Amino acid sequence: MLLKTFGWSFAVTALGLVAAVFYGGWTAFGIVAILSVLEISLSFDNAVVNAGILKKMNAFWQKIFLTVGILIAVFGMRLIFPVVIVAISAQLGPIEAVDLALTDKDRYQELVTDAHPAIAAFGGMFLLMIFLDFIFEDRDIKWLGWLERPLSRLGKVDMLSACIALIVLLIAAMTFATHAHQHGGAHVDKAQTVLIAGIAGLITYMIVGGLSGHFEAKLEEEEEREHEEEEQAARTGKPKSAVKLAGKAAFFMFLYLEVLDASFSFDGVIGAFAITNDIVLMALGLGIGAMYVRSLTVYLVRQGTLDDYVYLEHGAHYAIGALAVILLVTIQYQINEIVTGLIGVVLIGASFWSSVRRNKRLAEAKGGGDNAKAEVSSGV
Repeated sequence: MLLKTFGWSFAVTALGLVAAVFYGGWTAFGIVAILSVLEISLSFDNAVVNAGILKKMNAFWQKIFLTVGILIAVFGMRLIFPVVIVAISAQLGPIEAVDLALTDKDRYQELVTDAHPAIAAFGGMFLLMIFLDFIFEDRDIKWLGWLERPLSRLGKVDMLSACIALIVLLIAAMTFATHAHQHGGAHVDKAQTVLIAGIAGLITYMIVGGLSGHFEAKLEEEEEREHEEEEQAARTGKPKSAVKLAGKAAFFMFLYLEVLDASFSFDGVIGAFAITNDIVLMALGLGIGAMYVRSLTVYLVRQGTLDDYVYLEHGAHYAIGALAVILLVTIQYQINEIVTGLIGVVLIGASFWSSVRRNKRLAEAKGGGDNAKAEVSSGV
């Protein structure tokens, strides 16, 4: 199971490291290895959230996510995206931007650094909306019940998530963006840029997320029609036949996953410049990391990990919220990537430990009746 799921990741790792040695010797080998670990540590919460969405999709779209999706993730976000950012910010043609990335690496790094406020605002707002919509939704299972119960009641207010996100964007534009960090330690006023990019991130979330949610809701009727069939299957001991997203619903969910992955990759791409400004080594290292994130997503889906450890998804979304705030703060201040990665690991680790404890309490309360089980399901 492990080799089947992570086989391609192992193969890409070997090829990537060998290519690094041929390209730049053992120094390049070390840089690519470090970048790979950096990408994996920063994107573990991405894999958990992806798994929660991917398990709803049918086998065809899961395969699309692992083939076309990985091409977009590796070549699109880790190789082409930085070049596009440079082309737009420096008003260069695509060929000129590629030439700059290969021949004048210091200037290329400066241009990407200068574009960071816009990147951080777009990605930060997209991720913030994911976090807010999650914590304001009333869920049967709650991890931090003392916090999530009152927030779920507040979530009944229409458009609350968008209102809070816009308030956060305004605060970021009036504080961090007025002294945005630029290359060489300089600070400039990027308030207008941050506002435009942040609103673009919010609009992107509402369009892609709204469309995927719309088509997903249409399938709920089909699920209800199959409810009786599932109950019959449960009584006879046969496995349930869950309805999987397909057609338009799966297509927009796929788009949502790709935009989500792009938002997660922003901090990895920017953080990579703290290690190297060589676009080839960056693409190799971050590409290897992206492969492991995809494989981990599939592993979580196939093992049913999110069903067994029910608080993992909560921990991942709290990590998303933390990453959104960190992205906005980095408009002015530099934050070490180790800090960003550790925050996500700690939150997901805590949610995993809480899930383990919950499972133990459920086992102990198995003979205690429905009331005992309900108390266990309510979280901490």
